Amino acid sequence: MPVRRFTAKDAARRRRYLKETFTAYLYLLPATAVLVTFHFAPVFYAFYVSLLDWNYISPNPTFVGFANYAALLKDSDFITSLINTVYYVIGTVPTSMAVALFVAILLNQKIRGLAWYRTVYFLPVITAANAVAIIWFWIYHPDYSGLLNGLLDRLGLPIQSWLLDPKWAMPCIILMSIWKGLGYNVVIFLAGLQNISSEYYEAAQIDGAKGWSIFRYITWPLLSPTTFFVLIISVIGSFQVFSQVYVMTRGGPLKSTLVVVYYLYKIGFEDFKMGYASAMAYALFMIIFTLTLLQRKYIGSRVYYQ
Repeated sequence: MPVRRFTAKDAARRRRYLKETFTAYLYLLPATAVLVTFHFAPVFYAFYVSLLDWNYISPNPTFVGFANYAALLKDSDFITSLINTVYYVIGTVPTSMAVALFVAILLNQKIRGLAWYRTVYFLPVITAANAVAIIWFWIYHPDYSGLLNGLLDRLGLPIQSWLLDPKWAMPCIILMSIWKGLGYNVVIFLAGLQNISSEYYEAAQIDGAKGWSIFRYITWPLLSPTTFFVLIISVIGSFQVFSQVYVMTRGGPLKSTLVVVYYLYKIGFEDFKMGYASAMAYALFMIIFTLTLLQRKYIGSRVYYQ
């Protein structure tokens, strides 16, 4: 069998390929540098810091191995913050998804001023979280100057302490968070609804299906990929709640709103225990990562893709 010779044409083709490859990597270099510098490197450095006893000021940190991780299991405040965070997730995610789906179905109808309604619902999403928290802090003000207590007083009902009451503080933050993030979920659900072909609904109507039956057997199954995506994103985002707590309650009253990220911030930037805070951050990452895998395994398998 004759051996093919490496010709000048092959050499030119190879040089052109190498040149194009080099040019491609050259264009990717700025984005890659940003990702490595501000995303990947801090992740690995944070893990290294989690193995240290360091106040990020002393030039000689002490290596303690996994002692910071072991200390988390004995830290009652961390356990409390984790329980409060789970309470927040359970209170926020199902309700926000259900309300967002309901609103998305309404906005998917042919009504006047539809673009205006969509804009109004999305405005809180693009508003700074701190600004929203300050507004709701005024709404929840414990005396008669608070908007909510003012309404209760006009209705002849007793006013509440709201954010100063351990029983009401977390529900107040949950309500504010649902309002803040509603528009994002509405837009995602609306995109999913508009992606469902009208042929399915026409066929169902011909067969005599109406209302709830159409939603249960057509809309809901075909919307399952969108619902699954919203669920994953909502759970991840809810476990990272911070701004609302930082502005409105600072973890109080009586640690009733102490969540993991705020406790992490307090340990790292107020108590100067950066190694312990980094260990807490990695523990939170592992919790979120594990929950995401479980959702993919047990819920993702039930998702219907067209």
